[in-house]
Amino acid sequence: MQRKILVTSALPYANGSIHLGHLVEYIQTDIWVRFQKMRGHECHYVCADDAHGTPIMLRAQNEGITPEQLIENVSKEHQADFAEFKINFDNFYSTHSSENKALASQIYLANRDAGHIATRTISQAYDPEKEMFLPDRFIKGECPKCGAADQYGDNCEACGATYDPTELKNPISAVSGATPITKDSEHHFFKLGDFEQNLKSWTQGGHLQAEVSHKLNEWFESGLQDWDISRDAPYFGFEIPDAPNKFFYVWLDAPIGYLASFKNYCDRSGTDFDEFMKPDSTTEMIHFIGKDIIYFHALFWPAMLQGAGFRLPNSIFAHGFLTVDGKKMSKSRGTFIKARTYLDHLNPEYLRYYFAAKLGSGIDDIDLNLEDFQSRINSDLVGKVVNIASRCAGFISKRFDGKLADTLSEQALFDDFIAQADTIADKMEKREFGHAMRDIMALADKANQYIDEMKPWALAKEQGKDQQVHDICTMGINLFRVLIAYLKPVLPTTATEAEAFLNIEPLQWNAIATPLLNHNISKFKPLMTRIESDKIEAIQHASKETMTTQKPAPTKPDTTTIEPILPEISFDDFAKIDLRIAKIVNAEHVEGADKLLKLTLDIGLAEKQVFAGIKSAYSPEDLIGKQTVMVANLAPRKMRFGLSEGMVLAAGPGGKDLFILNPDAGAQAGMRVK
Repeated sequence: MQRKILVTSALPYANGSIHLGHLVEYIQTDIWVRFQKMRGHECHYVCADDAHGTPIMLRAQNEGITPEQLIENVSKEHQADFAEFKINFDNFYSTHSSENKALASQIYLANRDAGHIATRTISQAYDPEKEMFLPDRFIKGECPKCGAADQYGDNCEACGATYDPTELKNPISAVSGATPITKDSEHHFFKLGDFEQNLKSWTQGGHLQAEVSHKLNEWFESGLQDWDISRDAPYFGFEIPDAPNKFFYVWLDAPIGYLASFKNYCDRSGTDFDEFMKPDSTTEMIHFIGKDIIYFHALFWPAMLQGAGFRLPNSIFAHGFLTVDGKKMSKSRGTFIKARTYLDHLNPEYLRYYFAAKLGSGIDDIDLNLEDFQSRINSDLVGKVVNIASRCAGFISKRFDGKLADTLSEQALFDDFIAQADTIADKMEKREFGHAMRDIMALADKANQYIDEMKPWALAKEQGKDQQVHDICTMGINLFRVLIAYLKPVLPTTATEAEAFLNIEPLQWNAIATPLLNHNISKFKPLMTRIESDKIEAIQHASKETMTTQKPAPTKPDTTTIEPILPEISFDDFAKIDLRIAKIVNAEHVEGADKLLKLTLDIGLAEKQVFAGIKSAYSPEDLIGKQTVMVANLAPRKMRFGLSEGMVLAAGPGGKDLFILNPDAGAQAGMRVK
């Protein structure tokens, strides 16, 4: 039965270039969509630039252009990059559109009329020079808990504390440098709690990955909070219909942008928009997203849709982040690679295949190991798949006038290749691309092994062996055709070139089992070339150059990467610090905190409770029974999650590279560190 599927990828923000981390999602989605279309399903893939918000407004001001001009410029850049990576959107649009304005208003008003919108007055930081309210990320100052400088207005990256922007010490506006003042404003809130029971049922109903459903349970346990959906002027976005000078928060109209892009596509193509949007629709709506935006997509989005009488998504597929050479992308190492930088040096389908070989159906991060990338492309695509056609095509062209034999000499081998179609299709459907690629490459090994054993090059030198050569090479070409069909969603350009070489119509999944016999093929042209090391080095070098040319050398330490040196203290001050060996007798997650773990520490004389921002580096179960060093006489401070009675010492650059454990296993809890 033919399925009707609407597929979306998360919207790229119209404030910067596409990089390889972004491409994980678009490549994953595009492969899945191409596979569905190849299977004969009606599948529509839409996306858009996320074009609203304070950052875009401010960047446009800095560049002396309108926000509309900025987002138009960025959209052209994004679409050019996507096109070269063969991301085949049926429609790529913008959230700053008439369709999105109409749909955002419709969904808001329906929820308002149903009683799901509330208003109340809140206090916010206000820039008196720019005459604007400041988002949390546009306020910086000293952490009210530990005193670290240059911290954002919502949480401290040094100690992990969370707080209100009004609590920051010595705050400044990141927009003007002025000292913010506190000012009241009436805001609109979406009452997410109204949908709690329905959301619990929906999130446990098979629409999400198991690990995502489990994570959402933690949020339900801590209670669903009202969501602030309004922002004050000046703001680049849509004005709220019943609230002059109030604008929809970007995260309200961004997901509605999926529907707006689809509406624009439907109006142009004649597709029935309402058929896909009605609550009882038999069509499918599927979102591909990064795991960092699950909260918005799996709670706010279905609640907004339900409150407005729209259908809910069938599935939301989240994926992990991209690391390069095992670490977060870095400009200094040349591994923060923009899409355009890659395209300047390498075939985009190499990256499509490598990501496919790494991707599964879960939310684990994937790593782009540049050495492995080079090796795998050279081995799998060039050395295995393309090599099959290269080894056989010359004989067909030169000795048999480009015509294949009229029978398959090894029917059992061909049947073995065809028998994998359902298994590979099932893995592609479930987004287990890595497993599917391994199956395909195992078949490529079999094809090459067959050619190696039959040695057509040797037989061609013997009298009376022409028929055998013809049969072997016909067999090789047919095995190559099957492999290219399986790889077509991953390598669309290579598949198109292979179809031209094979002189066939575009490959469809249901035609894979029909061999090419007594059929003329075209002269073979190389489909891929090996990746040389200088190409990888050039990409890294260009990525470093991008950083240095766009950002002048700082005249003082860059406080985004180097902590400032605090004022000097005397030896007597330092002597007041009581450092003790502590045994970690318990460690547990903190509900509602992304970075914190709750530690119970035995320092010999007593047990102390400490909240530590080390969740990125340690799992609680790995810490219990280990030792660490703590500041034992630090005055307790009350945090949102409870009382913290000390501080553990940590070293390292952060993230997973954060070290707190004491290597001296023989030390006793309570022992003073000198």
